[in-house]
Amino acid sequence: MDAKSDSRVKHIDFILLDLISIEVSFLLAIITRFGIAEFLTIFSDGNSEASRAFRIVNVVLLLSYIVFMLFTGPHTGIVKRGHIVEGWSVFILNVEMLFTLFAFLYVIKTSAIYSRLMIGYFFIFDIAIMMMFRTFRKLILRIKFMDGSESAGVLLVMQTDTAEEFITTLIKNNSGFYHFKGIIFTDAYQGTEYMGIPVIKQKDMLDYVKENPINDVFMLTKTGGRLATTFINMGITVHRAMNLETPNMVNASINQIGNYTVITSTISKATMGELLVKRVFDILFSIIGMAVTAILTLVLIPVIKIQAPGPVFFKQTRVGKNGKLFTMYKFRSMYVDAEERKKELMSQNEMKGLMFKMENDPRIFPAGKFMRKASIDEFPQFWNILKGDMSLIGTRPPTLDEYENYKRHHMSRLAMKPGLTGMWQVSGRSDIKDFEEIVRLDNEYIRNFSIGLDIKIFVKTIGTVFGMKGSK
Repeated sequence: MDAKSDSRVKHIDFILLDLISIEVSFLLAIITRFGIAEFLTIFSDGNSEASRAFRIVNVVLLLSYIVFMLFTGPHTGIVKRGHIVEGWSVFILNVEMLFTLFAFLYVIKTSAIYSRLMIGYFFIFDIAIMMMFRTFRKLILRIKFMDGSESAGVLLVMQTDTAEEFITTLIKNNSGFYHFKGIIFTDAYQGTEYMGIPVIKQKDMLDYVKENPINDVFMLTKTGGRLATTFINMGITVHRAMNLETPNMVNASINQIGNYTVITSTISKATMGELLVKRVFDILFSIIGMAVTAILTLVLIPVIKIQAPGPVFFKQTRVGKNGKLFTMYKFRSMYVDAEERKKELMSQNEMKGLMFKMENDPRIFPAGKFMRKASIDEFPQFWNILKGDMSLIGTRPPTLDEYENYKRHHMSRLAMKPGLTGMWQVSGRSDIKDFEEIVRLDNEYIRNFSIGLDIKIFVKTIGTVFGMKGSK
């Protein structure tokens, strides 16, 4: 599999586990060297010389890991690596971190005050714990690959004379990550399947992509430049062989798959480092959000039960990144028969396009109106963020009925994880009446993604919530 896609989908979890391993190993090394009593004494006084010294070592180890992670790619192909290769990779990474630490201590000329035995303990502990964490994570991933819950849906576009060799190469370099869902042949082929993979006609492509969520498209064809652009605009990552005529492709990177060199392009320019930072913030804020959700649940249980008897939480199937389905949670702000009554109210829909919006919606019970205006009903989605179905900032996930009516250009909204808030929510969501304007704002966010933009949207969201500018 290509390094870029592999990093985006799986490496963030491995990186977080590595960082946890470093912290756990560092604490264990101090305790092993000095004992639990002295450990507590050292860190009870945050201003002591020993406490400051240990913090410096900790920061250097973390920063050296981040540098090596970003520039040497220690996680490339991690899922298919065996135990021996994985152990060697962990060993080399720790050696690099150790030499960086010693170099730093030598430069500042204070290495004599640090315990070399403690650093040695860290080296041993981190190799063992990091190896254990990676092995456990890979086991979980492989189980999920087998049941299809974490595998990436792949569509192939090629000619019949090159298909067998290329598909064989992809399978050999797959390690269970790619699930081949269909082939589009650009030349004549009359069969309904090829090498066990369904053959899809170009005219049926959009319907097939909707019914079979596609993450990546591999193209091995001398034609199809327009088709590649279509897929990119739908938010799908495209990999095109470089030994063939290749069109100009946005946000491109070069990757190697077996003997094939491919150019990979995607609508989003997000880098692995940016996605890592984004995921770390998601986890931190979702933990805080879940604590607030627990308190709100205790407050809202009697309110909801009295005004609208039924479940406290509303669960609904939504469409996430690349068409993956997930269950989204909210505090219920409508009566239990809201979905059935929606059909009766469609003639009063104030929204132009696929979404439904109505002033003074009669399906909302009294307290629910306040919950929606203050955005309180959204808090359970922090569970979706913690699980990884959603992000703090992103595009809003469509319902199944909205998704089923998507046109081709609407698919680009699914190029990134859906979010609790996003560009259109802080751009006057209660005033926007055209679904195409929402699509435009979502695409603007995806194409111009940056951590700075996420921070800007987050700050604006706080103003929106405290200004009671939530959904009507």
